Amino acid sequence: MKHIFAYVFLATTITAQLAWSETIAGTASVIDGDTLEIHGTRIRLSAIDAIESRQLCTRSDGRKWNCGKDAAFALANKIGRAPVSCDVTGTDRYHRSVAVCSLRGEDLNGWLVENGWAVAYRRYGTDYVPAEDRARAAGRGIWASNFDMPWDWRRGAR
Repeated sequence: MKHIFAYVFLATTITAQLAWSETIAGTASVIDGDTLEIHGTRIRLSAIDAIESRQLCTRSDGRKWNCGKDAAFALANKIGRAPVSCDVTGTDRYHRSVAVCSLRGEDLNGWLVENGWAVAYRRYGTDYVPAEDRARAAGRGIWASNFDMPWDWRRGAR
């Protein structure tokens, strides 16, 4: 019985690893600032968190602006109709593929953070912390305003 359990566990683990090492490529539709869809597969960009589509930021003069929509538009403008390649690293609780995606060899996850349209999601990785630091220091994107971190906004800091 132990051998059967070990075999099933090993087979399941190998299958999961194979599924997570896949690449999804093609024309992407932007769902929001950190989610794409390619060939009907939803892809959550790994280790970043973009401002939510309905989230507002406040400029230094007190005016509100729809920074969440602007984050999604920035990503859509960056991609256009060019093919995107996503290296899947896992799945999230919503059954979306989690991936690092690239456009012509450029890391889109990093591009979003570097340009101030997303923050490093330290809970899931620290790869993009230096890019966030640079965007904050330069006042790019959301860093030119006051905003709630996306995870706080989702929890009700709206």
